Amino acid sequence: MTAFSFACTGVRADQYAAGPTLVFRLRVTAADNARVHALALRCQIRIEPARRGYEPAEADGLADLFGERSRWGSTLQPVQFAQVSVMVPSFTGEIETDLVVPCTYDMDIAASRYVTALTDGEVPLLMLFSGTAFTGDGGFQVEPVPWDREAAFRMPVTAWREMVEQHFPGCGWIRLPRDTMDALLAYRSRHALPSWEATVAALLEGADPPAHDPLRALTATTGRTDP
Repeated sequence: MTAFSFACTGVRADQYAAGPTLVFRLRVTAADNARVHALALRCQIRIEPARRGYEPAEADGLADLFGERSRWGSTLQPVQFAQVSVMVPSFTGEIETDLVVPCTYDMDIAASRYVTALTDGEVPLLMLFSGTAFTGDGGFQVEPVPWDREAAFRMPVTAWREMVEQHFPGCGWIRLPRDTMDALLAYRSRHALPSWEATVAALLEGADPPAHDPLRALTATTGRTDP
């Protein structure tokens, strides 16, 4: 079987993508200068949080993911980042190709919460590869890519921030239940508010909330007081 090895040489934010997207530069090497007609590659990317240190402010931001710092010896487990596929074209010996990874700024997703909590430095990633290779000098041979192929990469936190700023400049992002979104939309329409920012600001200021507003009920059930 052809021996393959993989390395990630860089990452950038895709400024032309419709949504938040990172593009990793991947180097694929086939041993003995082997001829590869095509490579159907699968890549699982996960965050390895135990492979870096954390400032006090970062530790505070990660508390809801991993608990108190005193427990990190058992709770600092890998976090799933992405799972993508790529078709690598024909090459002999070695090739570099782009691995396109759609991302999300949804703060309910553990990977997003992890990266957002970091103030600087790098995100320790581990890429795990598998797939099917079509090889051979005089014809086609079909070979599996062994499951033990992997590559470590330290992604700069700045790459993530650049990606987020391209799509959510100066903003955050939250996901709400449909009923809450319907209530927000009705509130905005009823008060002729020009934007979602104005809508939330009016609610935070306690401006004439409806008697049965689900947002008001939600704050009551959580024990929070009105602004």
